[in-house]
Amino acid sequence: MALGGGALGLIAALAVLTLCFLVRWWRIERSRPPAAGARLLPADLLTGFVTNFFDTLGIGSFAPTTAIFKLRTRMPDENIPGTLNVGHTLPTVTQAFIFIALVTVDFVTLAGMIAAAVAGAWLGAGLVSRLPRRAVQFGMGVALLVAAALFLAANLEWMPAGGAAMGLEGGTLVFAIGANFLLGALMTLGIGLYAPCLILVSLLGLNPIAAFPVMMGSCAFLMPIGGLRFVRAGRYDLRAALGLALGGIPAVLFAALVVKALPIVWLRWLVVAVVLYAAALMLAAAMRRGRPVPASA
Repeated sequence: MALGGGALGLIAALAVLTLCFLVRWWRIERSRPPAAGARLLPADLLTGFVTNFFDTLGIGSFAPTTAIFKLRTRMPDENIPGTLNVGHTLPTVTQAFIFIALVTVDFVTLAGMIAAAVAGAWLGAGLVSRLPRRAVQFGMGVALLVAAALFLAANLEWMPAGGAAMGLEGGTLVFAIGANFLLGALMTLGIGLYAPCLILVSLLGLNPIAAFPVMMGSCAFLMPIGGLRFVRAGRYDLRAALGLALGGIPAVLFAALVVKALPIVWLRWLVVAVVLYAAALMLAAAMRRGRPVPASA
């Protein structure tokens, strides 16, 4: 398939950005003392494979990964947003390469929405990387509730059907760019961009297939930029992030190039239940930390 100049330019820019991300990530970690017990955990590799496999099919990876980390008590809650953004970067970049190449979307629409999401993530990551644990717990608890609601809407077929257009223009395009800026900022807190972006483009009349390069391209460009802010701040778990990345890349290739589609409604119902439980745990932890500690007798 011959690629247009716009698509080739985006893929080239993404390749350069990803290389810069990898080099900068390596240099930052190399300058730090070696972490104790740096061996990768098989459970993190499996989490990366499973969540990115279904992510490629449109489910999203942030909410399921957050739920798994919370249920495993894998890391301090305030480190979860950074670990998601850093660890899922390379699998998401792999998705973007595939879908930008395979699905032709109006270049102005695609590039504008991607740029807006990147700007939102850059600002959002700077804020989230400085938030205290309780604020992150509240934010992620709400994020998980939003994710569960989106999964529920998909299961009950409340999602808009979408139109046939492969691009936007005028005021509709301006609105879409502004909305994607907000989605990029919220993504740094753990609210996945895939489902909200799919709803957005469908409401605006785009063909739902157009959401795949838009949402995957947006995430692929914003995650290296937002992720580096978490890396610099040390607000993530290195081993878990590496596990997500190394387990996720082969899962993306397998899902996109071999499986391509699955009947996944039953899985969404399972995700709803698990995500709601994780949201309850996160909010309960935040409320416990907010209670005053009684004085000793």
